[in-house]
Amino acid sequence: MSLDYSTQELMIIASAREIKDNERIFVGMRLPITAYGVARLTHAPNAVGLFESGIARYEPADGMLYTMCDAPNQLGAAWTCGLIQIMGMLSGGRVHAGFIGGAEIDKFGNINTSYIGGIENPKVKLPGSGGAADIAAMSQRLIAIMNHEKHRLVEKVEFITSPGFLDGGDARKRAGLPGAGPSAVITDRAILRPHGPTNELHLSTIHPGHSQAEILENTGWDLKIAPDLSETPEPSSAEMDALHQIDKDGYWR
Repeated sequence: MSLDYSTQELMIIASAREIKDNERIFVGMRLPITAYGVARLTHAPNAVGLFESGIARYEPADGMLYTMCDAPNQLGAAWTCGLIQIMGMLSGGRVHAGFIGGAEIDKFGNINTSYIGGIENPKVKLPGSGGAADIAAMSQRLIAIMNHEKHRLVEKVEFITSPGFLDGGDARKRAGLPGAGPSAVITDRAILRPHGPTNELHLSTIHPGHSQAEILENTGWDLKIAPDLSETPEPSSAEMDALHQIDKDGYWR
């Protein structure tokens, strides 16, 4: 029997599924924090969460988190340290996956969280990188999460804050970036994954209740279809219970 769930809830749960057990995960702000907690309470009980504020923890925080710096994230942490120590996990190649959001992403998985409308006279000045550029460059793989809107999924980002596959193909490797690049982009409509020698993002799975035509209409480039296109599995009762435990008041979902 299908469960009642929102599009946002499925997006968070689909993101959580990308985290594997026993992995060290560099957790970005907002929805990635919630997704990490869901993974830890379900299929990845031995995953370790790393936060650029200088926190490493096993169990999800026992309290609502609006930012990674909130007090509940520090209470009961396995390790509290400085920025240099936690970011050093990235440069040492010890982070299995980085998990971030963004304002814009393009067909090669490059993410913009800096400027909309050009650098000289931007229409919007965004928060910038924080640790996101390091996470994208040095994690063994990158997971991105954002809403699926045409102005967010663009042909080419106006500014590369966090590198994906740059111009595609082996451009990332030629630039000397050690991480493998984006492995999944989770949206509220679908999951996109790189495919083929160009590493261009392809439509991989469609969330229930959405259509291929709708997704193509809301993507800012000519989105190609993966050969094994399928439907995203619906949330299980265990996943929904975990999400409600992490986000008790429904703030993020």
